[in-house]
Amino acid sequence: MPAVLQPLRPVYKGKFTDTDPVLCTAGKLVPITGSVSKCLTEIQPRPITPPTVKKFFNCRNPKPGAATIFYGKANDPDVASSLQHGVSTKSSHSVASLINPPIRTRVEHIFSDKITAAYPSHQRAPLGRSHDQAPGLPEGLDIYNTTFGKRVLKDISAGELINPPKTRQQINEESLEGHSLYRITHNDYNTGERVDRKYNWSRISKDSAFGIETPYFSDGRMTAKSLHWLTEMQLKKSARIVSKKIDDFKEKTHPQVGKVLDPNADTRKVPPDHTFGVLLHPDEYGVGDLIYNKTPTKFSRENDREKGTLTIIRQHLKKINFQNFKSLLEAFRHYDKNGDGKIDREELRDVLSQFNLNLDPKIMDDLFDYCDLEGVGAINFLEFANFLNWKDKMPIGEREQNIITKGNATNDDGCGLVAHEDIIPLEIGSSVKTLRTITRKEDKSNGHYSKSSSLINAVVGNYSPEDFPTYGVPTIRTDLAAPRFRRISDTINYGDEATATALLNPSIFAQRQVYEKDMFSGRSKEEMKQIFCKAGVDMTRGTFEEVWKRAAMRHLKGEVSVETFREVLDETQISETLTC
Repeated sequence: MPAVLQPLRPVYKGKFTDTDPVLCTAGKLVPITGSVSKCLTEIQPRPITPPTVKKFFNCRNPKPGAATIFYGKANDPDVASSLQHGVSTKSSHSVASLINPPIRTRVEHIFSDKITAAYPSHQRAPLGRSHDQAPGLPEGLDIYNTTFGKRVLKDISAGELINPPKTRQQINEESLEGHSLYRITHNDYNTGERVDRKYNWSRISKDSAFGIETPYFSDGRMTAKSLHWLTEMQLKKSARIVSKKIDDFKEKTHPQVGKVLDPNADTRKVPPDHTFGVLLHPDEYGVGDLIYNKTPTKFSRENDREKGTLTIIRQHLKKINFQNFKSLLEAFRHYDKNGDGKIDREELRDVLSQFNLNLDPKIMDDLFDYCDLEGVGAINFLEFANFLNWKDKMPIGEREQNIITKGNATNDDGCGLVAHEDIIPLEIGSSVKTLRTITRKEDKSNGHYSKSSSLINAVVGNYSPEDFPTYGVPTIRTDLAAPRFRRISDTINYGDEATATALLNPSIFAQRQVYEKDMFSGRSKEEMKQIFCKAGVDMTRGTFEEVWKRAAMRHLKGEVSVETFREVLDETQISETLTC
């Protein structure tokens, strides 16, 4: 078998390697002359552009701050930069020197007067003197006694001419003289005077009226008629002919009053009451149920309507009691028919029927269970005052206080309705009394975090949320320690930032540069006594020791803060006032 001859291929020295020597190569092999980095490296120093080429650059792309010069004028001499127009003037007096000239000395004034005395105008009329006209008058003329012109005889004054001292009758008689001639020459007729046209008045009276009387209406109908032209009124009243095809097309494509725009209504073969999509039933629980970890029996989603109804009924009963009864005791006696000191279901149903509130039995039971906080099947006086009345607007008098706590000899209906400690002052230091506030636990929100308003006892009926579990992330992260150095991107509120309300309405503590940490930090006994003495609180040593002991019992470590000491002191003062 004969051997196959392979063409000889040249071998190039360098980095090129022929990976397939069997196939013939095409084209011309160019050796590698340099790398990419070497090609991109700028050559230093830069070559100087020739003047012949530079003039074209200044014509198209001049350098910043340079003028665009046509390449035909590139070699012309620069005459414009050294060229000046006009005549150079010398500076004269400034405006300030003319308005406020410098003060001259007496010698300068004398020299100035001698210079100006040579002027002819100064000789004729010197400055500050009247012009002397005697040189221009004839010689021998007495300039003081000679007068010129013609003497005018004095007549009546202008006031007498405009308003002459004459009676009205004299003025009318003078005006009528020659009036007949003025009618002919000037057509001067008096107001209301008829023009004599030489008519024959033998058949009709001379005072008769001619023509048709112009109708007059005070309601503006003639003005309205003139504003509405006859052609416009006819167009409005006339029937408008519209093509039925155009009317059907507009009805399909344009929205109609009181109808939903549905351009595909004819193409769909569905009844008018057809509903598209899938009906989703609402969940039995809401966000609040998930956050507070409520059991399925206490879900509030299905009970929202019932709660709203109970709220409306309670507000209506509060309004009726406030308008019809003078005191809480009088209202309670009206509800308590048998006088046993409690309100049962039948008595509450009778009062609601009396007030024209015919409720459903289930709603009636829910209202009774809501007011029966103790769950004993009856509503006592304290529950009645809190849930069915505005107790703060109906304070308790001294006589009623004795009746509902001790009773009296003539009437024992109110004996033992409330305990003595249930009656508190309406305000601190006030003599007006009211009942203490009771709340329902299920109406309170819970959480392990705390707000500054609750810490300073700004919310009535505050309670400790330690026994309630919480879920989610609180807005104020008091569970985290505030970093010493905060980043700009850190937007977490660690409890050391004021809210918008605190910025708009700062408290008295913030105005005095006293912050929450100063109110709740632990202090020694001597420091606490010094703070309250400087605040003007007078108390004996025994009272201070008792308050300090009770305040220390409220903290696990026995620390006492200013706020805790103040709360215990207020409670002590209230109890002493009630005892007295």
